[in-house]
Amino acid sequence: MRKILALLFFYLLFVFHLFAQDKEEDSTPFYFGEPDSTFSLIRESPITINLDEEEEEEEKDEKKKKKRKKKVFYGVKTKKGFTRRGYGKDVTLELFHYLRQPPAEINPYVPEIYWYDTKQRKVRSGREFDPTKGYILHGTYQELVGDQVTQDGIFYYGMKHGRWTKFNEDGILLDKRKYYKGWPKESLVKFYSNDEKKLKEVIPIVYEEKDGEYYFFHENGSVAIKGEYKNGVKVGRWTEFYPFLNRRKKEIVYPSDPYDTETKPYINREWNRRGQQVYEKN
Repeated sequence: MRKILALLFFYLLFVFHLFAQDKEEDSTPFYFGEPDSTFSLIRESPITINLDEEEEEEEKDEKKKKKRKKKVFYGVKTKKGFTRRGYGKDVTLELFHYLRQPPAEINPYVPEIYWYDTKQRKVRSGREFDPTKGYILHGTYQELVGDQVTQDGIFYYGMKHGRWTKFNEDGILLDKRKYYKGWPKESLVKFYSNDEKKLKEVIPIVYEEKDGEYYFFHENGSVAIKGEYKNGVKVGRWTEFYPFLNRRKKEIVYPSDPYDTETKPYINREWNRRGQQVYEKN
């Protein structure tokens, strides 16, 4: 009988302990929605995307991919290649990855497209690419003089992308820039609509100053104005186009030296809508 009473006593004590614990937990406030400023189920303000953070996350993801599959970049399988020039200690080696098949479409307006010329056996760059003569670079790239890395970066379908660095032969950093699919990362890109499908204007920005190729587009996608900035100043030939057949409308010439304040820009040539030249400066 005593054993039964003792067991009953301990059972009641255990039940009382559980009841007290539940009561204590119930006394803790329960928040539905936003208990404090560090957590919110609903954002009332637009989310701002930081391109630096986005690129850092992209680079981290890319490094993880390289650990898993060393020849896969941005989800695309590549081939490894190299070039070699010079002799002895001055030999320059380029290590890169390339695509066996050309991409479906190449952006014709980026400043440069990089590719491997199979005939000349060297890396080339320019506005145009002939798939019968070589392969588009895609993936990591390194240039070495001897054992020293002098240039390091990554290509995205032939375009410089992410962080690019340059060093001298003593390993001292000479330059560090960030790119986004061929354009300096700081460049300003405008669109005709919020869906960002119709490009309107590309303003090249380097170190907070206009520098590089400038483009303005007609709403149908053709180039309206094309020119170049140096140190924030228009230089060289600027060309205006009609919104059809890529026909030129006007050519304006600016001084080639951005610090030349004496030479005034002038209209060099003009064309009518039929493509006939109607004016040329003597």
